[in-house]
Amino acid sequence: MKFGTNVRASSRTIRLFHITLSVFTLAVLGGSATVASAEPAKSPAAGKALVALGDSYTANGIRLDGDEKECRHGPAAWPIQLSQLMGVAGTSDFVDVSCPGASIQSQTAYNLLHEARLADAAGGFGPRTQVVAIQMGMNDTWGTSKTMMWTAMGPCIFNLRDGCGLEAAEQGRSPDYRAVTGKEYADRIRAVVEYIRYYAPQARMVLVGYPELVPPGSEVLCANVLGVGAIIQNRGAAVVEYMDRLDRAQREAAAILGVDFFDSRAVTTGHGLCSDQPWVNGLFDPRADFVGMPFHASAQGDTAVAVGLHRWITR
Repeated sequence: MKFGTNVRASSRTIRLFHITLSVFTLAVLGGSATVASAEPAKSPAAGKALVALGDSYTANGIRLDGDEKECRHGPAAWPIQLSQLMGVAGTSDFVDVSCPGASIQSQTAYNLLHEARLADAAGGFGPRTQVVAIQMGMNDTWGTSKTMMWTAMGPCIFNLRDGCGLEAAEQGRSPDYRAVTGKEYADRIRAVVEYIRYYAPQARMVLVGYPELVPPGSEVLCANVLGVGAIIQNRGAAVVEYMDRLDRAQREAAAILGVDFFDSRAVTTGHGLCSDQPWVNGLFDPRADFVGMPFHASAQGDTAVAVGLHRWITR
């Protein structure tokens, strides 16, 4: 019994399927999606050892267009490194459907529903599924604001004249950090979590936090250029507050839904953009990944996340 699949089952099971799918679709797409047409029945999936869903911090593949539908994965992205540590790299027991630009439910090329469908089609969810990792939220819009993090680059983050202070959220130049809460985050992913829990009852689900870009509570944003200089935004409180609240929302949502939270900040502390040893890429900064995606984890940063997750899995 899977997404868009018609199966023979008891009337009670069929009702459960349709209720689950309806709630799933409405919760993730805000009621704008339509249910896919029925397909021929298929055998229930056994499940995969590791399933990863996420955005560019998961895939870590360079992407210039937020609406582009090609999902590139960097060779050192943390899911790939984690699959190597788990011994499932390059096998059918590893499913990674993360996509740069993805969001939980905002109007991006891919959202959590799309990725869950892709993972489901690949047989990701079943009784053998061990770990399902979800890393999303950075690209979402919150409250009434339509501004996403990547659309805040020009009007806020690199706006050295007006700055990117707390007032930027009210002005619509940055994501609205005020609307980011644990309850809202939990409500957005609840249907996905319940679906996975139903079809992969043995799986350990974990919400993966974002690495440290700047120290919590700071107001300074940096973008190191070529390792010799930096673009510095001294009034960046709106972006820092957004990241702080997103981190808190993920933690609270995990507690609300009864899943785990992995603190990526904890394993990357002291290695943000403004540090002497950054594990986050600047602009062609040789101290991290010279051609890596700016403002995303370097291979070393992704290693820290992968190793930390593996320790969590095997503890």
